[in-house]
Amino acid sequence: MSTAYKVGRREFLGDSAWIGAAALATDSVFAAERSAHDDARTSGSPTMAGFAAPPMERIRLAFIGIGSRGTAAVRRVSRIPGCDIVALCDLRSEAVDENQKWLNENCPRHKVRNVYSGSQDCWKGACDDSAVDVVYVAVPAYLHARIALYAMNAGKHVLVEVPAANTLDDCWNIVETSERTRRHCMMLENCCYGQDELLAWNLCHEGVLGSLSHAEGAYIHNLTERHLENSFRNRGKPKRSSLHGNSYPTHPLGPICLYLDINRGDRMNTIVSVSSGSFTWKDYIAATFGPDDWQTKMVIDRGDINTSIIKTARGRTIMLQMDFTTPRPYSRINLVQGSRGCFWGYGYPARLAVAKKPGGEIGKAWMPQKEFDKYAEKYRHPLWKSVGEIAKTIGGHGGMDFIMDLRWAYCLQNGLPLDMDVYDLASWSSIVECSRNSDIAGGAPVELPDFTRGAWKTAKPRTIGDVDLAKMGFNLKAPVKKDDAQLSV
Repeated sequence: MSTAYKVGRREFLGDSAWIGAAALATDSVFAAERSAHDDARTSGSPTMAGFAAPPMERIRLAFIGIGSRGTAAVRRVSRIPGCDIVALCDLRSEAVDENQKWLNENCPRHKVRNVYSGSQDCWKGACDDSAVDVVYVAVPAYLHARIALYAMNAGKHVLVEVPAANTLDDCWNIVETSERTRRHCMMLENCCYGQDELLAWNLCHEGVLGSLSHAEGAYIHNLTERHLENSFRNRGKPKRSSLHGNSYPTHPLGPICLYLDINRGDRMNTIVSVSSGSFTWKDYIAATFGPDDWQTKMVIDRGDINTSIIKTARGRTIMLQMDFTTPRPYSRINLVQGSRGCFWGYGYPARLAVAKKPGGEIGKAWMPQKEFDKYAEKYRHPLWKSVGEIAKTIGGHGGMDFIMDLRWAYCLQNGLPLDMDVYDLASWSSIVECSRNSDIAGGAPVELPDFTRGAWKTAKPRTIGDVDLAKMGFNLKAPVKKDDAQLSV
């Protein structure tokens, strides 16, 4: 019988060591000593499960990283009453100037007191700024954890783009720092707020699908040009021709974990991960750059498609896929299966099958569209009922970006727990390293850390509630304008 690797914070020894271990070691060798973090809360700090900071009448924000995604966030948040953008930061001074100019011309109520740019560590100034309560981090992923840790130690709440961390070390450090400083650290997983995702969340929590047993998600998005070594998006990132596991898991995994109440009655236990060969990737580089280009001559060890299977403590399964490379239409799959039915939220259109009793027959076809529309209306999430049209007009991946920002702002203003806490951030992000370790070891099972240290057994299920636009100070009679800076893919 195989045994899952118990991967601690500093047990990963590098690709070649893992390959050798996979071939030679016995179960007793793989069952490494459990990290002290799994046994006790070494800092003695209380849990952040259900944590709520005191209500913030005004939320004073610094935006760190204002490229395309950060600029879209600045413009969305600028529309939310009670949110004051007081600092802007980017390595490129022109990005700071452009955003400050836009705010002056379109939202002059935002008084940007300080700007930070021009040096690799200019973000530290924004984190140390005494006028700032919350930092919104939209820099390249390899900097997420470093900035989040510094900001919490500077006394700031943190909202950070995905994935928030790429190593187990960083995941644990973020958890422990959040617990010690009593500061929120929420990962900005916008897909959790999609219209279909929140419909599925409601179907799950209203019992329509019965007892949940399985879910499937993916990030299938042809982005080959963005992942080339010479892409501007990889500026400053260590160059590598090797990539294993699932490096971008949270778009599909976040919503699934909300459906299954992961970290609140269940947790992810183990992962098995394997990647295909590098067929499309090699063909693309050769066809794009020709036989003499340095990229064509690289020895490439990164699969076209990665597939991972996660097993939870309650015996449920999750299938994840990542595919940045093949010519396949965009999909997040977004399927959740229960004893009474199945929801498939990324089939264009979304689909639903519901049996009359657990395990009952549903026939060979999905529910007819008219019947589905009745379910969709009945179980439409309150957020999409109250602000859906506004969100769609403003934009941002169909409106889910705006709803995400609106929801964390409402929670902070009213002293409510955020919809996603630091344990969600860490457990979802931990898939990056753990899937990599499994993939390198030929698909051997790897144990996933319990960042809650057992608190998942008693933590209360989350409630993703509505917002009160009038209470927030929105002028509901004013026309809503579309924002062309919002991203769609």
